[in-house]
Amino acid sequence: MVHYAWLVPLLPLIAYVFLLVFGRKAPEGLVAGVSVLLTFVSFIISVMIFGQLGQGPGSNFTYAFHWLSIGSKSISVGFQVTHLNALMLVVVTLVSTLVLLFSKGYMHGDERFPVFYQYLNLFVFSMLSLVISPNLLQLYMFWEMVGLCSYLLVGFWYFKPEAALAAKKSFIVTRIGDTGFFAGIVLLFLASGSFDYNTIFQAAAAHTLHLGWLSSNGVVTLTAILVFIGAVGKSAQFPLHVWLPDAMEGPTPVSALIHAATMVAAGVYLVARVYPLFALSPGASATVAWIGGITALIASIMALTQHDIKRVIAYSTMSQLGYMMMALGVGGYAYGVFHLMTHAFFKALLFLAAGSVIHAVDTQDLFEMGGLRRKMPVTTYTFLAGALALAGIVPFAGFWSKDDILVVTLQSGHVVLYLFGLIAAFFTAFYIFRVFFLTFTGQPRVPEKYEHAHEGSWVMTLPLIVLGILATIAGFFNSPVDGYALEKYLFNDFASGTAGVVAKTNIGLMAVSVVVGLLGILIAYMMYGKRSQAPEKLAKSLGFLYLLSFRKFYFDEIYYAVVVATGKAIAAVVFFFDTYVLDGLVNLVGQGGYAAGLGLKYTQTGRVQTYSAVAVFGLFLVLAIAMFRVGGVF
Repeated sequence: MVHYAWLVPLLPLIAYVFLLVFGRKAPEGLVAGVSVLLTFVSFIISVMIFGQLGQGPGSNFTYAFHWLSIGSKSISVGFQVTHLNALMLVVVTLVSTLVLLFSKGYMHGDERFPVFYQYLNLFVFSMLSLVISPNLLQLYMFWEMVGLCSYLLVGFWYFKPEAALAAKKSFIVTRIGDTGFFAGIVLLFLASGSFDYNTIFQAAAAHTLHLGWLSSNGVVTLTAILVFIGAVGKSAQFPLHVWLPDAMEGPTPVSALIHAATMVAAGVYLVARVYPLFALSPGASATVAWIGGITALIASIMALTQHDIKRVIAYSTMSQLGYMMMALGVGGYAYGVFHLMTHAFFKALLFLAAGSVIHAVDTQDLFEMGGLRRKMPVTTYTFLAGALALAGIVPFAGFWSKDDILVVTLQSGHVVLYLFGLIAAFFTAFYIFRVFFLTFTGQPRVPEKYEHAHEGSWVMTLPLIVLGILATIAGFFNSPVDGYALEKYLFNDFASGTAGVVAKTNIGLMAVSVVVGLLGILIAYMMYGKRSQAPEKLAKSLGFLYLLSFRKFYFDEIYYAVVVATGKAIAAVVFFFDTYVLDGLVNLVGQGGYAAGLGLKYTQTGRVQTYSAVAVFGLFLVLAIAMFRVGGVF
């Protein structure tokens, strides 16, 4: 099946084309059925590919054919299957299938239902094509398509001003990162003569990546950082993270897909895919690690005080992506990818469960919920599984992957980053169980919303159950129970059999991370599970620190003052210069010609005696000038 990997992205594309042509008048069941069925078949093929890849990099498969020539250089396109992207194919197709199924219930009755599924299928196709791209240029093409699809889906309800603005914001901010990424790709092509991964990696390892003004090591560091800038934008890392919370204006299934399997996962996948480049540059790796650690910490702080259920989960995505980047930066290649996999399951679960709640009570405000456990037991307990996984409580999936990251970070000598991760773990447990207690326990805060609350149909509950199971057991795929099978599988892409630092089991550190998580849950229970007055009192006592979290460190205000306001000021100056200087000069010439023509108009009277008088006057004027200025003519 490895040779037929091209079918995996093709099937969602077929669904997209089918809906584009026939979907407008098709019933909702057919629209959703075609999408779910074809994506599920892609999932089956992906599982077969995952299982058929052998050991070592020699088992990887590449099919490429000539596309175009640039001078003497040949550019190819095709597809490539490695152990890394085989895992990604499974994760993306599985989560996408469940999101497409859930959307049938969530988007029921929407007048643009078929269009929504068109966009989702195109999104899935773009991400899968990105994953199996055999070179950086082809990856970049689908990278931009992923950005386009996210723009269309975040702004799907375009008639809402907030949604339209959020779509523009996400598109513009991520373009900043994409500019850096494109510059990195161009420099790598100029230095190596190819966009092909293996060619670039071999040239970098042999120190033959040369530009006229940079050594090979300099080229590696510069291009790795530029590529990482693209990942910073796509994966919402500090300081290009500001678009992600606003993207919650899109329908909730979109949030699940973006946060679990497509857009933001693309950035982490990119860093993992070009990991050999980062491994050769301590400077670039350190940049990745510190940006990841800072993002993990500040995002967890921002999530502590938010009222919107989806925004809290969005900030948790930023934080967990920070963990992944931190792992890749300190050399924990397998553990960053492992966390990408487990996070996809429990984050999709949390978003879909939040969508189930929103669908039931028609609000996203945590303080308008409460007591929903009695009305929505499936949503409650599946959300609880996702929350325990996110909090890193043993034996749920997030425990194994996050613990590996903390261990490898400390093991590699990054004590400060380890503390960042540990503090973020405490905050994570606190804020996700703050959401749980406010949403599902206690008494209803808005009785009329509570009275109408109900569990969704099977198309909404089945994905929750499947993801709840995965959020519980997926961590065992790389644990002592199976001999760390997943990291061994991923290491098959490297000739040495390993990549970076291999984490050593440390029971003490595992216990510390669990205790920190349990402490966060306990404090959340004391403050929100018991409905005490402590949250209000604490908010007042913290004062500015509370506002710092609630206002998201004022990043939006800072960006507005530094970037937006500055841009508007520059635009105003340019507008003034264009209007009153450039256009003014042009208009002056035109007005002068118009005035001259207007004056001459009145000299044309049509009377012969007037013309004769003017001629005689002109003659006398010439004679006078000749006599007094020239000295006479007689």
